[in-house]
Amino acid sequence: MRLAVILLSFLFSAFLFACGNGEEGSSSGNAASSASQNAGLSDFELEHGIGPITSPMTMADFDIDMAQRGQDIFESKCAACHQMENRLVGPPIVGLTERRSPEFLMNMILNPGDMARKHPEGQKMMQEYMMVMPFQNVSEEEAREIVEYFRKVDKGQ
Repeated sequence: MRLAVILLSFLFSAFLFACGNGEEGSSSGNAASSASQNAGLSDFELEHGIGPITSPMTMADFDIDMAQRGQDIFESKCAACHQMENRLVGPPIVGLTERRSPEFLMNMILNPGDMARKHPEGQKMMQEYMMVMPFQNVSEEEAREIVEYFRKVDKGQ
């Protein structure tokens, strides 16, 4: 049943993407198009994403309790599309904190639609995975807990 829902979601998203209104431009990736898309984003947004996290975060020492809460949230809301080491509907989790800033990860979790439509890295992920990550109705605190879980995964704890 879960596989059928994922498959239907994928097909629906692919249909919507294919029937877009043309604002995305061609997929040729020419420099002029890329420059105009980046023009409206601040340096912070280019590096850390578009969303409610608008300033650098200070990451405290690793918090095992926070990571456990993040794991519980991840397992209930994210695991249908993300696995630790394998690509599924979305990218694998291992190595995320080495590739992306905590601010980027939180903005992706909290604002996936705008990230897919307006951010260059989000657009690349949309082209690769052909699906916009759905918003899972998580708070900033819960998103922070999920990021702490990702830190736990990447530290091998």
